[in-house]
Amino acid sequence: MEFSKLSAPSLKELFIQQLETMILSGKLAVGEKLPPERELAESMQVSRAVVNTGISELARKGFIMIKPRVGTFVADYRRNGTLETLIAIMNYNGGILRAAEIRSILELRIALDSLAVELCIPKITDDEVSILKDCVKRMGETDSPEAASELAFHFQHELAFISGNTLIPLIFSSFKVPILSLWERFCRLYGLESLHKNNAILCDYIEQRDTQKALEWLSTSINDTINGNRQIYY
Repeated sequence: MEFSKLSAPSLKELFIQQLETMILSGKLAVGEKLPPERELAESMQVSRAVVNTGISELARKGFIMIKPRVGTFVADYRRNGTLETLIAIMNYNGGILRAAEIRSILELRIALDSLAVELCIPKITDDEVSILKDCVKRMGETDSPEAASELAFHFQHELAFISGNTLIPLIFSSFKVPILSLWERFCRLYGLESLHKNNAILCDYIEQRDTQKALEWLSTSINDTINGNRQIYY
């Protein structure tokens, strides 16, 4: 068995983690003004360079708003955040997404997957169908939730790529971490066969070039995880 190399977080990473925790826990409220960098550095016993680069990183992630000559404020990260903000929220919650984030990701998946299906079915080739079928086949052969989730991601990403829309696969890839988390949770709750079946049925409709049934199955299967019999949040 191989073990991964351990590495200690840098002072900048620790600084960022602490402020993210204080913001997400509510100890630092939205709109609250932070002390000057010099005071933060003294209070947290780090250099001003650590504080400066950490603040810049937090601003990029949507947690902090910098107003020149006015000060640094806690931003409304739900309005100004990025995908990195979502990942920070997951890390704060021990890797578990909250109900609102899960529902939002699943609703976005319906929209993106439906567009990918509509674009790819009229032009998909037999070779491309074979790639999708092979992915589904391997999904049915694994007994690992992690491997099954990776294969499910690969199936959906390949479908997005085949669509010809250059942005859909990029958007899908940017959500890989939370999407894998959702599928692994789905496997733990309902079994690997359920994940395999959902993708196998969609693949069959794609092979038959039946756009309407593929779209209906997408909506049915994903909505089932939002508010149906196979919810992945409560």
